[in-house]
Amino acid sequence: QVQLVATGGGLVQAGGSLRLSCAASGLTFNTYTMGWFRQPPGKEREFVSAISWSGISAYYADSVKGRFTISRDNAKNTVFLQMNSLEPEDTAVYYCAAKRASSGDVMRKNDYAYWGQGTQVTVSS
Repeated sequence: QVQLVATGGGLVQAGGSLRLSCAASGLTFNTYTMGWFRQPPGKEREFVSAISWSGISAYYADSVKGRFTISRDNAKNTVFLQMNSLEPEDTAVYYCAAKRASSGDVMRKNDYAYWGQGTQVTVSS
């Protein structure tokens, strides 16, 4: 079965950095768009970033543009999210997700077929 395992979360001070990883198994990784979403406390899950199956195209929410970078390694079935200049508002559970490359909208969570378990990111002020 498909598994997405997200790691790399933690507690960091404002201005710091974290790198999230998501290891995928059970799917043909290079046929899926990979995305990161987050769910702040008491709020709905929201789009953060996505990357096309080839890695050529990347998409970002306005709130993270210029601070976060998404990348993928298709040889290792892994997607990464480098988060710099973290702010308290970035505090959330971060989820990776997989969407078939040929369908749906990269920013719409309902279009993603598979989800990881989430990793907590806490940014202190």
